[in-house]
Amino acid sequence: MLGLLCTPPITGVRHPVFFIALHKGYSCLEDAYDRAAHFHHLNSLVFLSVAGYCQKMFHTQGVFPCFGLVFVFFVLHSAHGDLSYSVQEELKRGSVIGNIAKDLGLEVGRLSARKARVDMEGNDKQYCGINLRSGDLIVADRIDREEHCGEKPSCVLRFELLLENPLELHRLSLQVQDVNDNAPVFPKDIIKLEIRESAVKGARYRINAAQDADIGKNSVQSYILQQNANFVFNIQTTSAGSKFGELVLDKELDREEQQEMKLLLTAVDGGSPQRSGTVVIHVIVLDANDNAPVFTQAIYATTLKENSPLKTPIITVSATDADEGVNGEVTYEFIRRSDTPGNLFSLDQKTGEIIVSGDIDYEERSKYEVFVEAKDGYGLSTEAKVVIDVTDVNDNAPVIQLKSVSDPIPENAPPGTEVGIINVQDRDSESNRQVHCSIQQNVPFKLVASIKNYYSLVTTGHLDREVVSDYNITIRATDEGSPPLSSSKTVHLSVADINDNPPEFEEQSYSAYVSENNKPGSALCSVSARDPDWRQNGTVIYSLLGGEVNSAPVSSYVSVNGDTGLIHAVRSFDYEQFRSFKVQVMARDNGSPPLSSNVSVSVFISDVNDNSPQILYPAPEGNSFMTELVPKGAHGGSLVSKVIAVDADSGQNAWLSYQIVKSTDAGLFTIGVHSGEIRTQRDISESDSMKQNLVVSVKDNGQPSLSATCSMYLLISDNLAEVPELKDISYEEKNSKLTSYLIIALVSVSTFFLTFIIIILGVRFCRRRKPRLLFDGAVAIPSAYLPPNYADVDGTGTLRSAYNYDAYLTTGSRTSDFKFVSSYNDNTLPADQTLRKSPSDFADVFGDSDNSPEVRAHFSILSSLHTFLVPSMCVFFCY
Repeated sequence: MLGLLCTPPITGVRHPVFFIALHKGYSCLEDAYDRAAHFHHLNSLVFLSVAGYCQKMFHTQGVFPCFGLVFVFFVLHSAHGDLSYSVQEELKRGSVIGNIAKDLGLEVGRLSARKARVDMEGNDKQYCGINLRSGDLIVADRIDREEHCGEKPSCVLRFELLLENPLELHRLSLQVQDVNDNAPVFPKDIIKLEIRESAVKGARYRINAAQDADIGKNSVQSYILQQNANFVFNIQTTSAGSKFGELVLDKELDREEQQEMKLLLTAVDGGSPQRSGTVVIHVIVLDANDNAPVFTQAIYATTLKENSPLKTPIITVSATDADEGVNGEVTYEFIRRSDTPGNLFSLDQKTGEIIVSGDIDYEERSKYEVFVEAKDGYGLSTEAKVVIDVTDVNDNAPVIQLKSVSDPIPENAPPGTEVGIINVQDRDSESNRQVHCSIQQNVPFKLVASIKNYYSLVTTGHLDREVVSDYNITIRATDEGSPPLSSSKTVHLSVADINDNPPEFEEQSYSAYVSENNKPGSALCSVSARDPDWRQNGTVIYSLLGGEVNSAPVSSYVSVNGDTGLIHAVRSFDYEQFRSFKVQVMARDNGSPPLSSNVSVSVFISDVNDNSPQILYPAPEGNSFMTELVPKGAHGGSLVSKVIAVDADSGQNAWLSYQIVKSTDAGLFTIGVHSGEIRTQRDISESDSMKQNLVVSVKDNGQPSLSATCSMYLLISDNLAEVPELKDISYEEKNSKLTSYLIIALVSVSTFFLTFIIIILGVRFCRRRKPRLLFDGAVAIPSAYLPPNYADVDGTGTLRSAYNYDAYLTTGSRTSDFKFVSSYNDNTLPADQTLRKSPSDFADVFGDSDNSPEVRAHFSILSSLHTFLVPSMCVFFCY
């Protein structure tokens, strides 16, 4: 099935575009493609002939196996880039060949993004490159025309310009022009000729021509023979088109005159500058020899399979000589191998059999031409050409080349994304070079055939780096040879991370337990979140979400370490204020944009026994006076009263137990350990005291336990009229304490009074005997006896001084200052309260001490003490 469609002109394309639709048959498709490549300079009729050729191939050879419908299109000067450039060989690297971007209408700015590159067909070496900034096609390596094309008159190197995004292929043809870089070379340095002296004028003797690897005018153009009297040199052309030289006898030889001679022959090419090569012709004059050897064929042709083993016979050449004896014996040798390596073939000099002596490779060279010379015993010779055509065998496995790869691949790449370009080449020919490619593993990738020998590696599904972070894709290529050969190549692709996963906490919620009265900064618990993304996308940072606990910011209660997720208490908690609270912790990654998730953390505060029991009834001592009446006829087990207490703690810390620790009659009353109910243990009798005092202890069950006590006053009576004054009950309890206090006060006051009398008497006695010691400096008054501030500084002591006295005396002075301060609390002393006295005044004072103010002050103090002591003594004795 073959169809041809002509489309209207495409914008930017100067020639029509033709589409050839055909069933996928490699032979016709390949041939059509090659024809289009070779005749790109023709008009659209060329493509009609291509279609006709394919149709003819289908009917005559049936080379269209049906593997599906394929559309192949050729766009002249655009779609397959049939651009031709001409360049001289041996140009320097970096030399500009042409501007490929301008010639193909490509945007120079996008060449780099589209990864433009130039590859040579069937060769991995880079001879040409492209300047991505200017779009120039440049020389990347040494180009030797003789290396690539040999003696071919036209040397065309084919390249492919490959661009991606989208995939685009342009074919480039590079016409390599010859330069004169090779000199002519003769096969031998010395040519030996044996000529009979009877040879007549005009006799011709064949000389192998010099070889020049260059072509055209750069090849051998002329020969120059050394001046001599007997010979001239002429150039001849064989029927096969090869050239050789002839040494022509211009004057008869005379052996008696000259038995041998040596002539220098120079070959000169036509290049600029000219190059030349020389050979020495050694002529030996003989007596007689009339006939030269003659080959049975002028050209021998044969075929040879590549990779033929060594010593495989190829062909046998044969020549005969009409002479007899020694003159008729013929020997064979190679004279010109047309740049064929000397180790590929060998020739038997006796039989003329040519055998294989080296490795024959069809891919290196498919045709060889060698020249064999037949020579008789006296040097007359002739030559024949042997053409050896090498046939291809399937000895080359396909070669897979990774032309481009996008590594790493974003994990959010949609299905159908092109991630790589694969080129497959097989150096064999015909069916041996037809290749099928496939991917071996079950991976989300596939190969899509795009342009000749090129495949695109595209995704077939969604990628997830967290599931599979990289892929090793094995691509296998198999040819259609017999037996088929295959090769494989592994392509490693990494998946680049995208921040598509928020952090996930390891638990749905967290609980933290802490005892009350904890230390600020203590650790409560730790939260942990995992982000399967990579690097910064997987780095988790913790923080508290805003909120309130008991109308206070949550940050005033707890804090979280942003790196570790460890939650700390900011303050000390009180179980009695609140028993639990919740906070929200956020885990956020460092991706762009960042993703986050939240988790709830419940903080439970456990109770500590930090509250003593609180007695509600009876009221605490000192607040009120509680008395219970017990009937005289109460029987054992009767409920008398009940102690009611509570504990702010909880649990076992609030379990209260009651116990009577002191009672007037130990066996009369009992109290319930857990209820606090006070009951009679037995019946009330007449002998029981009317006044009963109970001291009850209330203790919790904490560790350590805390307790509180209360007093319960009970009166055994049936009538309130029989009850004496209630306060006497409480006084009885306090009598012992009050008595102790009064005794201590009386002893203290008496001791102070006696000490004060002794001090006054001693001072007066000393003043009468030595009145001037205070002024002469003989006696130093220690500061400990006269403290500057006797009273308490802050006024919080139990005894408060009403007056404070400061005396300032200087030895040897006749003046002294005496300050009276009415109260210690007066911070500023008035100046008018300072009295100035002269030494004479002191004498008067000491002389009349009874009338002095000092004595009067002493008696005033004594009177005050007497006034305090007399009532105190009276009270004491009354009690």
